[in-house]
Amino acid sequence: MGLLSTIFKKRGQKLAKEQIEQIESKIQETRKRYSSQRKIKSVTSGKKTKQVNVKSKLINKSYSENKEKKFIKTGISGFDKLLEKGIPKSTSILVSGGAGSGKTIFCLQTLFNAAKNGEKCLYLSFEESEKRLKEHMDDFGWDWKELENKGLLKIMRKEPFNFTNTIEAMTEKAKGELLIDINEVLEIIPEGFIPDRIVLDSVTAIAAAFSGKEESYRIFIEQLFRYLESLHATTFLISETEQMPTIYSRTGVEEFLADGVIVLYAIRIGNIRENGIEVLKLRGAKHEKKIVAMQIKNKGIEVYPQQEVLSEMK
Repeated sequence: MGLLSTIFKKRGQKLAKEQIEQIESKIQETRKRYSSQRKIKSVTSGKKTKQVNVKSKLINKSYSENKEKKFIKTGISGFDKLLEKGIPKSTSILVSGGAGSGKTIFCLQTLFNAAKNGEKCLYLSFEESEKRLKEHMDDFGWDWKELENKGLLKIMRKEPFNFTNTIEAMTEKAKGELLIDINEVLEIIPEGFIPDRIVLDSVTAIAAAFSGKEESYRIFIEQLFRYLESLHATTFLISETEQMPTIYSRTGVEEFLADGVIVLYAIRIGNIRENGIEVLKLRGAKHEKKIVAMQIKNKGIEVYPQQEVLSEMK
C-alpha cells in the first residue's frame, strides 16, 4: 500500500484506505491473470518449438537421406568421368542409338563389370539369342561362364510376340487401364533371383510386337516402367533410333518415363563413321553435357571424355 500512497500524494490526491485496498486488489488480480497467461503462452510456445524441432529433424533426416543417395558406376573406361558421382541407383536408363553404335556392347560391358563386383545382373533379350550374346562377350575376353556359375549373371531370351495377345485382351477388358502382373506376362525375373541390374534389349522389339496397336503399347510401356521401379534395380533399356535422332525412342514416351537417357552415335564424317556418346539426361545427378568420342576396342568400349565430337558433326 505504500507505493500507491506515495504516487497519489505526489499527484496531490487523497484516497480512502478502502479505495486504495480495492485498487491494489485489482492490480494483484491483473498481475496473477497476466502471469497465468504468460505461463500458458510459454507452454504453447514450448509445444510450437517442439513441433518446429520435430519438423526440423524430419527435414534434416530427408536432407540426410538425399545426401546418402547411392550411385553406381559402369566400369567403362572414360565413361564414368562424364558423371559427377555416377548413375543414381535404382533408376531406369534408356540407352539409345542407331544400328552399330554399340548399345548392346555398352550394356553387356556394364553388366559384366557389375557382376565381377558381386552384383546380381540380368540381361533379358527380345532380339538376339543367348548364344549370340555370350559370343559377343567371348569376343572381348569377358569370362561370363564363371559369373554365370556363381549365379551373378543371367542371360535370357524372350519372344515378345508371345505376350502381346494376352496384353491386348487384358487391356480391352480393363477398358484402357492395364491391370496386369507384368512379371507374370514377361517372366522378367527368374524365380529366386533378385537382380541389382537389369538390361532389357530392346523396347523397340517390344514396340514392334504391338504393330498397329499404339495405344496398347503406350499403356503397356508405362506399366513396364512402374514395374521396373518397384524392383529397385538399376535398369538399362535399349532403344533403336536413327543415327542422328531427334527422338530417342519409338514413341517418345520411353525417354519421358526414363530417369536417364544415354545416346550412342555412329557419326559419318566424310567416308568413315566415328563413334560418339552423350549423357542426354540424368535425373538426380550432375553430368557433362557434350558428345564425346568413343571407340569399340578389343577389350570393349573406351570413352574419351576430353575429346568432343560435336564440332565435327556440325
